[in-house]
Amino acid sequence: MKKKILKRFFFIIFFSAILVFFYIKYKTEHIIPDPIIKSEKKLDNSNIIKSIKHVSRDNRGNEYTIEAEEGQINLDDTNLIFLSNVKATIKLNNSNIVTIVSNFGKYNISSNDTNFFDSVVVNYIGNKITGEYLDYLFMDNLVKIYENVVYINEENTLKADIAEMNLKTKDTKIYMKTKSKKVNIQNNN
Repeated sequence: MKKKILKRFFFIIFFSAILVFFYIKYKTEHIIPDPIIKSEKKLDNSNIIKSIKHVSRDNRGNEYTIEAEEGQINLDDTNLIFLSNVKATIKLNNSNIVTIVSNFGKYNISSNDTNFFDSVVVNYIGNKITGEYLDYLFMDNLVKIYENVVYINEENTLKADIAEMNLKTKDTKIYMKTKSKKVNIQNNN
């Protein structure tokens, strides 16, 4: 009987230690001005916020800043804000900076994941990528841009359906949705 109780006790301690380890490893530290969403003017009796700025930092030292002229809080899920005239800056701990602009976006306050859409433009280490939609997964450091993607650098211009960038490893994949179609590559020289 004592052995069973002792085994259960150690199992609970072991399981709790694993939970604490994963919580410490994957939690994000938010650096947020007061109040949580900085705004110049909040309209009375409304879910619309003007001049939004939100800054977050992960435990690896990467910083994510998102700004918008206006945001509308989703009343069904208050973690979601629909944005207009959006600009985001990702400052990686290796000193590289990624900027993203779009006409509209959807921002999740709790995860920092952001969907950008309508005239998306990304600038990253001398590269410019445009498209219709972009998904940024904050914890995964993953950017996926799709629909009418144009990737321009000093040497080439590529046209494709999808471009994915891992901001941590700097790996970039550019491809078509259909395997029978090819990425269009033009030499800029």
